[in-house]
Amino acid sequence: MPTRNTGSVLQDTEGNNATRTHLSTNIIIKVDDNVIGAVKSLQINESREVKMIDEVGTDGHIDSAPTRSTDISGSCTRTRFGRMRIAEAFSRGFVHVGAQRIPFDIEIQDFFADSDMGNAIITTINNVWIKSIEVTYSAEEFIIAETMTWVAESIWSVLREGNVASAVANGRSQPIILNAFEQEADRGAFRGSLDAAGLLNAFLSDPRN
Repeated sequence: MPTRNTGSVLQDTEGNNATRTHLSTNIIIKVDDNVIGAVKSLQINESREVKMIDEVGTDGHIDSAPTRSTDISGSCTRTRFGRMRIAEAFSRGFVHVGAQRIPFDIEIQDFFADSDMGNAIITTINNVWIKSIEVTYSAEEFIIAETMTWVAESIWSVLREGNVASAVANGRSQPIILNAFEQEADRGAFRGSLDAAGLLNAFLSDPRN
């Protein structure tokens, strides 16, 4: 049964109670096929600058466009556990930031929707560089936790080798507008959707093209 005003689903198709709130208890974080334990939090930030275009004679923006590529950054806080410091837990053979020579990938496996690996949402954070590692030794809190901040080149997500949004759209009561190039970029075929050809025509015509 959906809610009347927004269509949010409260029960399954047979009228049974259901929990649809996304929980972090089904998240697995991996680097080089090694599962990272004792993680307290993992934060991912995606941002880019957008320029508003103005003109003399008009009070208001007449257009807008990105001015630079999307920046991917984040942080991870981990309890020091199993005799490993945070860089070691991420399958690195060092403990200090200045020792990193080669970037690495972080893989996040989301099993909330289904226990089958084929139905898991797999997010890859590509070419990660460690920016900082912070640790505090405290007389008032004996448990040692480390926070690592990082930047990455790109990020993408797939579901059964396909697009996450396409699969979600099939089961929604509210439609999702699917753009072919946005879908390709979302699963990593492009660094960003603005790489794709026909950008001006897409702006001038149907945005789904």
